[in-house]
Amino acid sequence: MTFILGSAQTDFARVWSREGLDISDMIREAALAAMEDARVEPARIGAVHVGNAFAELQRGQAHLGAMVAQVIPELWGVPAMRHEGACASASLAVLSAMAEIEAGRYDCVLVIGVEELKNTPGDVASVNQNAAGWQGREDIDCRFLWPAVFGLAAQEYERRHGLDRRHLNRIAEINYANARRNPLAQTRRWQFNALSFTDDDNANPLIEPGTRRQDCAQITDGAAALVLAAPDFAEQWRRRTGRRPARIAGWGHRNAGLRFRDKLARAGTHLFPHLRQAIEDAWARAGIPGIEAVSGIETHDCFTTTEYIAIDHLGLTPPGQSWQAIEEGVIEPGGRCPVNMSGGLIGCGHPVGATGARMLHDAARQVLGQAGEMQIPGATRIQTLNIGGSFGTVVSFVVEAAQDA
Repeated sequence: MTFILGSAQTDFARVWSREGLDISDMIREAALAAMEDARVEPARIGAVHVGNAFAELQRGQAHLGAMVAQVIPELWGVPAMRHEGACASASLAVLSAMAEIEAGRYDCVLVIGVEELKNTPGDVASVNQNAAGWQGREDIDCRFLWPAVFGLAAQEYERRHGLDRRHLNRIAEINYANARRNPLAQTRRWQFNALSFTDDDNANPLIEPGTRRQDCAQITDGAAALVLAAPDFAEQWRRRTGRRPARIAGWGHRNAGLRFRDKLARAGTHLFPHLRQAIEDAWARAGIPGIEAVSGIETHDCFTTTEYIAIDHLGLTPPGQSWQAIEEGVIEPGGRCPVNMSGGLIGCGHPVGATGARMLHDAARQVLGQAGEMQIPGATRIQTLNIGGSFGTVVSFVVEAAQDA
């Protein structure tokens, strides 16, 4: 059992290179803010785990475990390591931190997810992110790999079940609207018009077949950090601070191969069976029957297609019927199970290596009633779903408020 004592997120609207800053500054700001939020001194941190995907390509910078001590001298000597799993990198860092806590190695661990993507032109950052696929072997004729991949996913869903693009446009509209209530969202001040969430080729141009501009998450700079703790440490912390922590009640982690078309060939009742398995694993470990026990969801929406697929895999509808949850308002604020009150990757932003930690940051705030204008009234349990590459690495967590002693 692992507890979240505190967490922090940088402002995803910042472009750090324009301020003469870089990924090291993001690491320092997020880590210090999380420890301050948790009221845990650096001397109490037993280990550090960093999630990051593309620092070597974007900044020519590797060895990010050692970067933490470089920018926070109080952590000099603390064991640290870096994890890479494309967009799920920070979730892998959390899983590794949890394993160390559960093994009894350390009772308090700092996790940092970080990515710098705005220090290069967008086309360059986009190409760098192709490293999350099977380089040279995806066999997809396109200019932009990931819009093309998830456009193909939309086309496959349409072939199997039918798909109305109005529902994808509505997902984008909801997530951008949610982001306006998030003071740290990249798009919180963005403006749209009456045609922005339609298939109008000027207001919402086609990027690749099946994917339009508003379907896409943002290229984003940012970091998020978490202070995780073992039960005994969390109980002492609770007595010292008078605060209640959040608890990671369950988790699921599954992998598939890199090549997208190979995953389509293994489709079952659900389009991606291993994605469904990760979700079910999280429910089983949390001891809950399913999505009916969840108050809200923070899910991966690198594209609207990803969220659309997640809706039925999470059990909000039967397989192939995700449109029902959209038309019935299930996923909207005030709905039965709101999705991405933060704005998600589309509205809040997608600093790739930070996203999994950011999801847990927002999940913890929800169950503790600290989400401000994003709050789901009475939220007791939030599920996250973090996806790396073309559903290659999938991780899901169930977060709830710890019970009073």
